[in-house]
Amino acid sequence: MFSPRYDITNHLLWQITRINRLVSELNNRRFPSVVLAAFKKTAASVSAHASTSIEGNPLPLTEVRKLLKSTPTHIGDSEREVINYNHALQELNRRLDEGTMSLSLDHILRIHKHVTDGLMPEHESGAFRQRPVMINDPRSHTVVFLPPDANEVNPLMTDLIEFVHKGRDHIDPLILAGIFHKQMVLIHPFMDGNGRTTRLATKVLLAHMGLNTFHLFSFENYYNQNVSRYFQTVGEFGDYYERKERIDFTVWLEYFTEGIIDELLRVGKLLPQTETSPQTQLRVHEVKLLKHIRENGFITDRIYRTLVDRAKATRTGDFKRLRKIGLIEAKDKGKATYYVLSS
Repeated sequence: MFSPRYDITNHLLWQITRINRLVSELNNRRFPSVVLAAFKKTAASVSAHASTSIEGNPLPLTEVRKLLKSTPTHIGDSEREVINYNHALQELNRRLDEGTMSLSLDHILRIHKHVTDGLMPEHESGAFRQRPVMINDPRSHTVVFLPPDANEVNPLMTDLIEFVHKGRDHIDPLILAGIFHKQMVLIHPFMDGNGRTTRLATKVLLAHMGLNTFHLFSFENYYNQNVSRYFQTVGEFGDYYERKERIDFTVWLEYFTEGIIDELLRVGKLLPQTETSPQTQLRVHEVKLLKHIRENGFITDRIYRTLVDRAKATRTGDFKRLRKIGLIEAKDKGKATYYVLSS
């Protein structure tokens, strides 16, 4: 049975306590549904950008947002990586909302299938590796870690899933999610797409800890701010079989919880601007306006006037109010002005 080594340091305990407090504060607040929808959309694009950027995808966040709004007919591997990740994330969100998602080998394989669709041979997509792999330092191109043999991937992953399920009763959910994340990276169960699949699977565990703000934040964003530190902390150096008895998860768990705090604080600073109040309660005509943007991607004043019976000056005030509370943003100027949901 997998039995990881780690210490509950004062720093780790303090961070876990702080995360629980931040989550409780966010969960106890109420926001307009349209605000939550806008934040979910933003978090999805940030996650897709950050998680693929960690692995070397060159697309900037602005291009990722454009790509997710309107996918071109012909795309390269970089674009496909982003689209695949976003599709996998949306599928996870849907299944978590329905209460039909739990961590299992089948679900992990399904996530990998989504992530790598069209990017690797079909027989390797959604299947554990059948060949040995080596982890290289991207700068020196030298081998830094040798993962377990291919024939041990399935039993090691089975053992890890069993550890997670048995640990739910007596291990803090954050520690459980962090241990799962690092151990899966070390097992390196696939020929490619290990990092992206691991980070999505970790999201499932974070959601199950009661984090209702799961859809609103991207813990991958923190890793992408310092990729070298992420790889140094989540990885190990040497041969898995020589290292496995000496691997200590403590430093990684401190870093893992540090990243969640950083992202929760970022989201917490943005949400107060849009919290439910008499000023942010949506009116019937505003709901129509936002509904049109969600369904069509944009709206102009000319289109808006066909939806509502309101004078031009009043319509201008409507656009101004929704911009002020951060729900929409204006594009172009003058007669060419149009409005989209805030990104």
